[in-house]
Amino acid sequence: MKSDLIVGEVLKPQGIRGELKIKPFTDSEATFKDFTRVFIDGAEYKILSCRTGGGAVYLGLRGVPDRNAAELLRGKQLTVPRSDAPALPEGRYYVADLEGCEVRTEKGELCGTLKTVLKSATDIYVVVKDGKEILFPAAAGVVRTVDLEARLVTVDEKRYRETAVL
Repeated sequence: MKSDLIVGEVLKPQGIRGELKIKPFTDSEATFKDFTRVFIDGAEYKILSCRTGGGAVYLGLRGVPDRNAAELLRGKQLTVPRSDAPALPEGRYYVADLEGCEVRTEKGELCGTLKTVLKSATDIYVVVKDGKEILFPAAAGVVRTVDLEARLVTVDEKRYRETAVL
């Protein structure tokens, strides 16, 4: 498992005092209120202020005093150490842990390797097989089991074939 988790991306500076508008990669923007620090390009930044609204997170970071400093961070990803991340409830997984898992049917047929998860009302799994991307919803009845130790996601063959977009 990866030791750092990607939790968001800097969209743009917000205002003139160095605040950053963040696109969160978490289930809830409120998760950011539990963080005391984030890392950008390996540099640690202490969170001085955090507010949410409209699906975005707005952070004030120590070391980012003005709009010019904030502009330099545009497009960069924010990470947190796994130890700083909240524990997940049963049946929920960090995207970083799912990436790279094999996706197979209950009969063992290889569907591909999970590349990433797209955030939506129902998460969309992006699988790569033979250089082609296949998308399918991680809806109830499609994903049967997730075994992170074995790096394996098992899907219901019938439901997978019905919902997969090639």
